[in-house]
Amino acid sequence: MKKVPSAQRRPRAEEALETVRLSGYAARRPHELSGGQRQRVALARALVNRPRVLLLDEPLGALDLKLRREMQIELKAMQRDVGITFVFVTHDQEEALTMSDRIAVFREGSVEQVATPVELYEAPATPFVAGFVGTSNLLEGAAAVRIVGTPGPVSIRPEKIVLTPGREARSGTDDECRASGVVSEVVYLGASTLSVVDLDESGRLTVVQQNLESSLTHALARRGEPVTLTWQRDHVVPLGTPAASVEPVAARSSEETR
Repeated sequence: MKKVPSAQRRPRAEEALETVRLSGYAARRPHELSGGQRQRVALARALVNRPRVLLLDEPLGALDLKLRREMQIELKAMQRDVGITFVFVTHDQEEALTMSDRIAVFREGSVEQVATPVELYEAPATPFVAGFVGTSNLLEGAAAVRIVGTPGPVSIRPEKIVLTPGREARSGTDDECRASGVVSEVVYLGASTLSVVDLDESGRLTVVQQNLESSLTHALARRGEPVTLTWQRDHVVPLGTPAASVEPVAARSSEETR
């Protein structure tokens, strides 16, 4: 169909299979291939035409989690090997951060922000981006004024917050923000523990801590206990005005507003 001379067709096909690490599989039928191998065949069929830009529309959506993560690594390696631009469409935020050199976040047909993965995660431009890419805490209004000194809205990532048992009376410093509250929920995630804290200032914050030493019993025992939350002021990210209105709340976790 592409009018490639017959002498070039097989070498081109074998080259495409080698690119997706399927050399020696050319004689196999589809039912003899695994899900990941079939996905790589689909990539080979696109790459054999040697496009300058390759559009991938949720190519890993039908794969299980383990295979999807393996294919993410392989796709990154393929992109470096073939040296062409991949336009990768996905609803999976983790996948977008993993796969991309540059990301555009769309909302209702409009671009909210275009940035590198690090910029997008560490410095989201709007409340929507902060909540859509990963998990983020949003502070605004009176609670934000008392805790960070600005009406906001501002964003603080859950892993930037340090949780310590008990309420500490002292306030934050020039370099540090501080808030106190009561743990209302604890979710054990294996490698980490997620704690939801109802603030004394009103509203709530979500905290994620790596399980370096704590056990499941220790983590769950925090529920209902008073705690103090601290984070570096450098980790407070001011957010711009969102494209669409955001329901005003004193303080909230973005998990509640998605």
